[in-house]
Amino acid sequence: MKADPQYPEPTVGALIFNPEGKLLLVKTHKWHGKYTIPGGHVEMGERLLDALKREIKEETNLEMIEADFLCFQEFIFDESFWEKRHFIFFDFICQVDDDKVQLNDEAEEYVWVEVDEAYSYPIDSYLRYSLELYQGR
Repeated sequence: MKADPQYPEPTVGALIFNPEGKLLLVKTHKWHGKYTIPGGHVEMGERLLDALKREIKEETNLEMIEADFLCFQEFIFDESFWEKRHFIFFDFICQVDDDKVQLNDEAEEYVWVEVDEAYSYPIDSYLRYSLELYQGR
């Protein structure tokens, strides 16, 4: 019997901005206690924007009102994640109309920050890249 083939996992990530223009960072054990952005897997038959809206709702209980594609990144067996995985990240810039976050069990805490402030938090290189791209650096 032939083993099931294994493929990279497409995921969406949300640089979420509230009405005051602050960015949401979430701290999670999956990223060894670093701050990152909400996101997750694209399900079979799901469009990227539908996955993004669903993941934002599941992880933060916020409603996405607008989203623009920012970039994609390859993540191949990087030790910055708690498991050996091969992801393809699709990151979006998202707007929400509220800042009352209710985290699910994937994150321990959150903070709203100015974009420049985010660099003073422990973040991984993938979020750093997305932020620098967002700021046009």
